[in-house]
Amino acid sequence: MTDPTQKLVSPARTHRFADRLRLPIATDVGRLRTDLDRVQDQAWVAHFVPQNYAGDWSVLPLRGPIGETHPVRMIAPLPGAAGYADGPLMARTPYIRALLGEFRCPLQCVRLMRLTAGSQIKTHSDYDLAFEDGHVRLHIPIVTNPGVEFRVNGTVAPMDAGEVWYVRLADPHSVDNRGDTDRIHLVIDAEANDWLDALFERAAAGG
Repeated sequence: MTDPTQKLVSPARTHRFADRLRLPIATDVGRLRTDLDRVQDQAWVAHFVPQNYAGDWSVLPLRGPIGETHPVRMIAPLPGAAGYADGPLMARTPYIRALLGEFRCPLQCVRLMRLTAGSQIKTHSDYDLAFEDGHVRLHIPIVTNPGVEFRVNGTVAPMDAGEVWYVRLADPHSVDNRGDTDRIHLVIDAEANDWLDALFERAAAGG
């Protein structure tokens, strides 16, 4: 049975921005990894759509719907969530909390996502995760390796540790970790607003 939130989007659709943008936001990879080390011992939650991957794709929720404590519902909130708040693990990641404070747009779910060595995220699309639909998903690699291939619309989006990337996940995308180490990203869901619009314009212009 397929997840009803997943569907392919026609490639003929017109979009304002490219399907991937490296955003002009600086991060400190060392401090990101220090924060990761502080929570690595926690129980990672297997991704809730098992048909979309092979191997081990798991999540640690840092921020989710207000009052929600169930890890899956923190990762995938029910429609109509009243708002979002930091979860208990955010207190153990002070640099990530400070970094998120630089995003002057409404933040929704924030989590760490791990794809272990030899694992694969199969081609799929995430409904409405496009700037033009008002919702974006941003990826910040914390740990990666040369064997990781993140493909959007069939072409690789090269993401190095510490970079901040928008990828239009309403389009078909997949990830293969052919390396011998895990790949771990900080993944941020946010609502598009004027600040994010200006940031995307700068990125599109090469700024």
